[in-house]
Amino acid sequence: MKDKLLGFGQQLGKAILLPVAILPVAGLLLGISAALSGEAVIETYPILDNTILQAILEIMNAAGSGVFDALPLIFAVGIATGLSKGDKGAAALASVVGYFVLIITVNALLSVTGNLATGDVDPRTLGQGSQFGVMTLQMGVFGGILTGIITGMVHNRFYKIKLPEFLAFFGGSRFVPIMNTFVFLIVGTVMYFVWPLIGNAIASFGELAAGLGTLGAFLYGLLLRTLYLFGLHHVFYLPFWTTAVGGTAEVGGQVYEGFQTIFLAQLSDPETTKFFGNIALFNSGRYFHFMFGMVAVVFAMYKTIPKGPKRKATAGFLLSIGLTSFITGVTEPISFALLFASPILFITEAILFAFSFVVASLANITIGSTFSAGFVEFLLFGVFQGNDKTNFIWVLILGIPIAILYYFVFKALILKLNAKTPGRDDEEITEEEKQLSANYEGGQSAAIIEGLGGLDNITDIDNCATRLRVSVNKADKINTDILKQTGAMNTVVRGKNIQVIYGPKVNNIRTEIDEYIESINK
Repeated sequence: MKDKLLGFGQQLGKAILLPVAILPVAGLLLGISAALSGEAVIETYPILDNTILQAILEIMNAAGSGVFDALPLIFAVGIATGLSKGDKGAAALASVVGYFVLIITVNALLSVTGNLATGDVDPRTLGQGSQFGVMTLQMGVFGGILTGIITGMVHNRFYKIKLPEFLAFFGGSRFVPIMNTFVFLIVGTVMYFVWPLIGNAIASFGELAAGLGTLGAFLYGLLLRTLYLFGLHHVFYLPFWTTAVGGTAEVGGQVYEGFQTIFLAQLSDPETTKFFGNIALFNSGRYFHFMFGMVAVVFAMYKTIPKGPKRKATAGFLLSIGLTSFITGVTEPISFALLFASPILFITEAILFAFSFVVASLANITIGSTFSAGFVEFLLFGVFQGNDKTNFIWVLILGIPIAILYYFVFKALILKLNAKTPGRDDEEITEEEKQLSANYEGGQSAAIIEGLGGLDNITDIDNCATRLRVSVNKADKINTDILKQTGAMNTVVRGKNIQVIYGPKVNNIRTEIDEYIESINK
């Protein structure tokens, strides 16, 4: 059981990296465009009111928004593909079918029970939102992750199924999307009843946090960070943004409710001398986390990769997600990498995020935001507004020691937990290994299968840059001599997880094996 869980965790961690890799570019597009195109921002900075500039920003925003709006489906496809053992295209299609059945089932149940958001009601207040034109419960990325995992399981169970002769056309991988339709009718029904309970609990906690001052800021930050990763944050933060839960203030002779509503009103009011105090409690701490803390986390990830080709190969990815966090405040790539490397790392991030809110509260930093809290918005709503209004100077003064704290905490935890953050895979690929040329000739797939103990012994086949990675039922069935005869330079056995080193030719070898298995299963 332990080996199965370990193997599943490694597969899931690897599968999640594909959709995560999409986020940095989308985050840059969305973050920069959103920060420079808001109505209040243009009114404050008339230089931005340029037709061509705003058209470019609108296109950038549309591209970035498109990716982020589709994140649940992107994660569903990426995870299902990564977890499937064969015929990954069918798994990807099945995940799309499953996700749409999930949200449409929920939509239908909301409609027949009279709970569907209609008219002028903000659907977010009901925990609902539009997903691909379908009004459904706002499950966010969690819905996509759930879909991907379940689809992977369904696919691996049924993609080789043999049906009676008169139904043979629907057998094999064609059966998986069909089966997924019925599975997600059930999943959608379950989520319809379960998800609102979660949302109500979150909203109640928010009302509690609002009255607790600095302690409330810590609780707000802790839950906000935890929920943000799974797309549940709307239910939690919306009352703080738009209702009296987030505070009440008079601006220009008119009373406004909610710290975000108040901030936007103050932003365009020339009489404002200091931004609303609750911004220090419920918003400004994000600047510490996104601009300093998460950049330090990325540096800790980099420094914990052993020196060599892996560190060099991973540096570009880490640099991109670090810059995205700093510039735009988009941190999902980092948070997902932490979560799937070890839940302890993500829990630590959530706690330090909440700690940042406490620091901002104590320093009375009142920097608002619109999209997120990266460097662009720090300049717009902090520096350019003046220190008297915002106390922005304390972000610069305290940001460095906070970054140092994050760095040492995460470096120590990654090493202590031996967490598989990007670049810290089990196998050590050396420069020598990357340069080796396996003595492999085509047409040896049958021999490789035999060396791995036969098809019945193999539960999964994958590969990295230089190694064939195989999960087996019984490690003692592995015949390293046969594998060596096929051109393998070495075979590493770690429990039921086998790594056969072929060098850079491994991609071609993996393709031949997949084709061979498919041919004998027809």
